[in-house]
Amino acid sequence: MTYYVYILKCSDQTLYTGITTDPKRRIHEHNNSNKLGAKYTRPRRPVKLVYTKKYKTRSEATKEEIRIKKLSRESKKLLITKNTF
Repeated sequence: MTYYVYILKCSDQTLYTGITTDPKRRIHEHNNSNKLGAKYTRPRRPVKLVYTKKYKTRSEATKEEIRIKKLSRESKKLLITKNTF
């Protein structure tokens, strides 16, 4: 199975990082579901996908998600700019 680390830009300009096996479905959930979307993104809709990267294992994706979450906002913006999809 393929896993994706993704970054969303919320309507309040904050950034949210997560992992999923299906980015398209997950973005739909963040924007439309009160049960499946993250608690953080619900009041910040709509969200827009600004970064995604594939990983072969959940473990690799989780490690990268944790690494990205520790980055400063400026470092995340640089990552997004360098890795436009």
